[in-house]
Amino acid sequence: LKTGFLKWKPDYDSAATEYGKAAVAFKNAKQFDQAREACLREAEAHENNKALFHAAKAYEQAGMMLKEMQRLPEAVQLIEKASMMYLENGTPDTAAIALERAGRLIENVSPEKAVQLYQQAASVFENEERLRQALEMLGKASRLLVRGRRLDEAALSLQKEKSIYKEIENYPTCYKKTIAQVLVHLHRNDYVAAERCVRESYSIPGFNGSEDCAALEQLLEGYDQQDQDQVSEVCNLPLFKYMDNDYAKLGLTLVVPGGGMKKKSPNAAQDKARGPAAVGSHADEEEDEYSGGLC
Repeated sequence: LKTGFLKWKPDYDSAATEYGKAAVAFKNAKQFDQAREACLREAEAHENNKALFHAAKAYEQAGMMLKEMQRLPEAVQLIEKASMMYLENGTPDTAAIALERAGRLIENVSPEKAVQLYQQAASVFENEERLRQALEMLGKASRLLVRGRRLDEAALSLQKEKSIYKEIENYPTCYKKTIAQVLVHLHRNDYVAAERCVRESYSIPGFNGSEDCAALEQLLEGYDQQDQDQVSEVCNLPLFKYMDNDYAKLGLTLVVPGGGMKKKSPNAAQDKARGPAAVGSHADEEEDEYSGGLC
């Protein structure tokens, strides 16, 4: 990098190569802080040499050194910077892969940041018309949103997924996304949105008459009539239980607001408190829904 009377310009290309070798040596010696510093200097040399792709690679490597040091937020910052340089260089696929890698790194520490990174990666893939990869990223974002109980955003993310699955004519997966949407809406206590979601799905070929459709109609009927028994029965069907874990949990924890087990006496709790003798005294009143009084 030094200049002199016979060397007017720094040799950035050679400097970058030497810094790269130094980074590898430091990494092998488990001296991750020095490796990170060498990677950053390598990136700077490549930038000065207008070699954006190689500079981005060096920034990404610096991020991985920070990961080894458990400094994850800083690692993600550097990988994001690398992804922007990949985009600037005209290599969007590499940019999206870097964003996904950053999302995986930070997922357990900051799910909110991971969602943002996965959504950015999905946008890049979608712009490149690589829809299957975009769907994979959107799926990760949706599941994290559900896990974090950010249900309004999860509903929008699932709608985006379903639209792309419909576009590529993967209709059976559209049915599964409709089930996930309905569960999210019901956990938001928005029955109207859940019903509209099912109604709109009738336009998807094969949905009307499918077991998914029948199960959802049964679920909505039970929810509308405040019949917790029916809702629980539907949510325990294999169709619901063998979905992605985050959506299966939504089904198993779905409670009808203000509803109850219609087949049981409202006095069951009182009977339990009074003991076995009281249960017999209520046996003849089982038919009367308000036998214990309205309140």
